[in-house]
Formats: sequence, C-alpha cells, structure tokens
Amino acid sequence: MSRMSREDQPVAEVVDLGPLASSLGFLFRMGQIEVFDMFYDTVGRLGLKPGEFSVLWAVHLNPGVRQGAVAETLRIKPAHMTKLIRSFESQGLIARHIPAEDRRGIELRLTDLGEAFVNDNAQAFFSYARQEANRLTPEEAAQLIALLQKFTRLGGTP
Repeated sequence: MSRMSREDQPVAEVVDLGPLASSLGFLFRMGQIEVFDMFYDTVGRLGLKPGEFSVLWAVHLNPGVRQGAVAETLRIKPAHMTKLIRSFESQGLIARHIPAEDRRGIELRLTDLGEAFVNDNAQAFFSYARQEANRLTPEEAAQLIALLQKFTRLGGTP
C-alpha cells in the first residue's frame, strides 16, 4: 500500500524509517505536526496558536487561577507564559491580580472581552478538536485519548 501525502497525493518515494517509526517520541511529534496542520487549516482564522486558546479556556473554567498553576498544568515555560499573559492583557482578554496575602502569585481572570472571545470561539475550537481523530473510528479515538490522558497524567474527560 502506498503512503499518501498531506494533500492526499501518492508519495513518490517511500523513506524507510526503520525503528524510528516505532519510537513513541517520534510518533508524538509527527502526530503533533499533523494536528497542528489541521488546526491552522480549520481554526487559523481565529488568529490563535493551538496553546493560546487552551490558556484562555483554562482561565475561563478557573477564574482566579494562579498563572503558575496554568503554566505547570499546560507545561508552558514560565517566561513564555508571562509573555503570553502580557499579550492577552494588552489585547484586553485577561486581567491579572496580585493578591495582598501572596505577592508572588498572580491570579488570572478573563475580562468581559475575554469571556466574549472564549464564548464566541469555543464552538469552532472544539468542533475542530472533534475532527482531529477523523482518521480513526470513534472507538479508536476514545482509546487513543484515554491512553494519552494516562501517559500525560492529565486524566479527565475528553
């Protein structure tokens, strides 16, 4: 069986990857590239990168959450998280609050504009997310999600 390219055209030359094709890290990376390509094709009009909506969604579900907790959960480096939150703040999407009892912690809340943005775009984002597994049967998709939740220690419901 010949492989198909991203554009569903036959690949002219098949490259043997040997044991690399069974490497979990390699397969995660290739899967990430596939999913990101689908993301930009489908939801690129929002002007967001894949992880950015995830941050807004987490703050939406957890008003007052500490910036460090979101960064740790989503595995975003602190410096990058600070830059991202400042960008959201300058766009009027997020408000930061430093509590008097712990000046080291930064609490995050969506602004009214941020709430409107999340509410206006959640359906597009999650519709895209349901399409990510369109190459799998519903049972395969559920199994893959469960395995990835276990592997990443995220758990929760898909």
